[in-house]
Amino acid sequence: MKTFSVVVPVYQNEANLKDTIPKLLSLQNLVSQYRLELVFVDDGSTDSSFKILKELQGTHSEIIKVVKLSRNFGQSPATQAGLRHATGNCVGIISADMQEPSELFVEMVRAWEQGAKFVIGARVARAEGWFHKLISGSYWTIVRKFAFKDFPAMGYDFCLLDRGPVNQINRLNEKNTSIFPLIYWLGYRPTIIPIARSLRQQGKSQWKFWRKVRFTIDTLIAFTHVPTRIVTYSALGLSCLSLVYLSIILVRWLFLGSIVPGWASIIGVVLVFASITLFSLGIITEYLWRILDESRGRPPFIVEDVLENSDQKKFQP
Repeated sequence: MKTFSVVVPVYQNEANLKDTIPKLLSLQNLVSQYRLELVFVDDGSTDSSFKILKELQGTHSEIIKVVKLSRNFGQSPATQAGLRHATGNCVGIISADMQEPSELFVEMVRAWEQGAKFVIGARVARAEGWFHKLISGSYWTIVRKFAFKDFPAMGYDFCLLDRGPVNQINRLNEKNTSIFPLIYWLGYRPTIIPIARSLRQQGKSQWKFWRKVRFTIDTLIAFTHVPTRIVTYSALGLSCLSLVYLSIILVRWLFLGSIVPGWASIIGVVLVFASITLFSLGIITEYLWRILDESRGRPPFIVEDVLENSDQKKFQP
């Protein structure tokens, strides 16, 4: 019997899990021709998430596998950890807050049976506040404009992968990256299933503003040349402006016998160039830090414990 796995990153989701797990367990009745495997990855939660997962894993040990990370590494490393422990012939990914309709996994599995290697639940609407829509929309617009022109306009984090792409992702050890653009980078043409993202029913989102900013910077550096191009174009533009400015001073000196009085203009030019220099150094530092991080060879996550029964271990790919 083939196996259908679902990877669920979990971080501070104690309010969601008692509803999330029964919904996902009900998938067994919808895809009865497959063995269902639910891989929950506790990403260093400090609430009762792991306790809840441990209790339910004991009750449904033939289906549920729990991977506990040693600390909070982030959504992307947690998802990578789940993919490495998933044994399915096809593997789905969904958030623990269940804002995406998990029952659509049935349609995704059908698409996979027809040969699709990569199936996306692409958002066409989201029932969230305007500020959240603005921030998320800006992020996905950046990804679409500078990284992947055909990326879903409102993004995705609900998808299904064939074992082939999963194995390829498992061979990558990139850190400071975004898992969903990374999956898209593999180049498999996705089968699109439109979805509407619903409101979070319980709990609070852990995607704070500065975490989103950091995530955006990581994506820009990992998948685009935009930061380096900013430095290049800024240098070119300022060089042209400086040439124009010096030409004006030269003309005034040759024909009017004077130069611009005072130091204000000089200080202004110095400040502009100093700011651009510091900004450029900041971008270079971001790259150097990531190069150092990769050169250390540290894994993107540390697994502290894995809760599974002996039957699950038989299915390791």
